[in-house]
Amino acid sequence: MQYLLMCCFNEAQWNAIPEPQREAIMRDYGALLQSLDQSGQHLATGKLQPTATATTVRSRNGKPVLSDGPFAETKEQLGGYHLVECRDLDEAISIAKRFPTLPFGGAVEVRALEA
Repeated sequence: MQYLLMCCFNEAQWNAIPEPQREAIMRDYGALLQSLDQSGQHLATGKLQPTATATTVRSRNGKPVLSDGPFAETKEQLGGYHLVECRDLDEAISIAKRFPTLPFGGAVEVRALEA
């Protein structure tokens, strides 16, 4: 079964982490993804640009309306995703628990893809 692991972090909090520490976190991410590649579980990854670059499209009175920024104001923003192949939800959660941003305030939303 495929699971989408959505990585969320408060952008201001991320930017407050010293650059050397952020680089170490990203190296740890690389090592984690390499291990998932070796196990055959890693299917795709994407890192998103900051929310300041987002455009949201809505419909108002039957017409598309564009607005700058993310869809919703939240404390945490979606920063990227990882698509993985797992036996079950427990295995997907065990992978999410290994994400190196968790100790620094990050969150990972784990959701199964519909068949």
